[in-house]
Amino acid sequence: MALRVYNTLTGEKELFIPLTPGKAGMYVCGVTVYDYCHIGHARAYISFDIIYRYLKYAGYDVTYIRNYTDIDDKIIRRANEESTDYRTVADRYIRAFDEDMERLSIKKATFEPKATDHISGIIEIIEALIAKDHAYVSEGDVYYAVETFPDYLKLSGRNLEEMQAGARVEVGDKKRHLMDFALWKGSKPGEPWWTSPWGNGRPGWHIECSAMSMAFLGKTFDIHGGGKDLVFPHHENEIAQSEAANGCQFVRYWLHNGFVNINAEKMSKSLGNFFTIREVLKKFDPETLRFFILSAHYRSPIDFSDQNLDEAQSALERIYSCLAALNEVLAATPAANPTGPGETLSHAGQELREKADQFRPRFVEAMDDDFNSAQALGIIFETVRAANRFLAGMKQATPSVLTLCADVHSLIAEAGSVLGLFNDIPERWLKGIKTAKAGQIDISPDEIEQLIVERTGARSSKNFKRSDEIRDLLLEKGIQLLDSAQGTTWNVK
Repeated sequence: MALRVYNTLTGEKELFIPLTPGKAGMYVCGVTVYDYCHIGHARAYISFDIIYRYLKYAGYDVTYIRNYTDIDDKIIRRANEESTDYRTVADRYIRAFDEDMERLSIKKATFEPKATDHISGIIEIIEALIAKDHAYVSEGDVYYAVETFPDYLKLSGRNLEEMQAGARVEVGDKKRHLMDFALWKGSKPGEPWWTSPWGNGRPGWHIECSAMSMAFLGKTFDIHGGGKDLVFPHHENEIAQSEAANGCQFVRYWLHNGFVNINAEKMSKSLGNFFTIREVLKKFDPETLRFFILSAHYRSPIDFSDQNLDEAQSALERIYSCLAALNEVLAATPAANPTGPGETLSHAGQELREKADQFRPRFVEAMDDDFNSAQALGIIFETVRAANRFLAGMKQATPSVLTLCADVHSLIAEAGSVLGLFNDIPERWLKGIKTAKAGQIDISPDEIEQLIVERTGARSSKNFKRSDEIRDLLLEKGIQLLDSAQGTTWNVK
């Protein structure tokens, strides 16, 4: 199966055929840097991070562009509120963005341009649009004339006449049409500005992304991505101005991630259900947040709640616990007298070997289906369950057992490298989670471990009454014991 992606422009899954064989150019709209990032940003940039990772895994030479919008009304407003300049505000939140992305294991893009570094390119595109009568100057501003582009709204599927009829705002003196949008804004007192053929001013939002994407990827490129909320007006306007200026297709595949809901309601500042990444990471491990986001297909809506994050953490713990158990086997001394090259695996071992042999093609098939991370995680869990059954009944570390354990560990780690998961040493990650959970209970990790040692001794001497007492005591305190062939571990219920 070859890679197929859902193209918002056509409304269908299409075979991905890049402009240049073996190469892929991708542009994803970055943040407007006036505040800390929220979980909607986390959803978008994690989604496109796995797309970037998988394209590279599939053998493509990827040029990935993710920009910073470092001049905008909101940035200027924040600077005025703080009695500082726009650069101070932009630089602060660029650093904050980079810190958040690093904590979420999101890779740096190939290039990460700032809009203010591309003013000359923006002016060139606007000049071309004016020369072709797709734009006009009005009192120091420059507007794009939407009626001059017959394909306007082809991405969103909206109707221009219906939108105009349903609008409550009357056309201002400066615009010819209600839907015309600003390419260049004349400067106002106290605002930053750049010189242009139309007077001092600054670029509009939409034209910035056209200029930056073209600077690195050319007039036509493979993939443009962003959140679903950017389809209109941002991406619609990018298409209109770019194709009108250049006379050719702008982007071949448009990819958009779904919305984040908070407790079944759409995330909104007005509803007060708006959380920054930093707020969430005070309570949850970064990898847990990433796992939660990848547990749904990137185009589907996802419901953010503490319960769903708790479930994601528990699921991630199961995988890390399996990896830790595999590590323990791999660190063991091989059996002194194995049965030799002809040794046969147990039924559970044969089942696990089959899962291991099927793992990579099934994982690739899932990711080739429009980057289906939820299905890919399902394949990992099938393998983990089979591995746990095998490890529970394992008698000795024979060569075939060690080979199988090494293969399974390697496959899960390989999938993790594509999904940006399982980055930590399993034992260290599990200890960190346990320590965090222990802060919520009235018994220390050391006390738990001492009771486990006592219980193990009681079981060895067949004192099952004491063994059960310890198990029940810990259960009352919210501690669940997990027995396996490798020993006893614990978790907070």
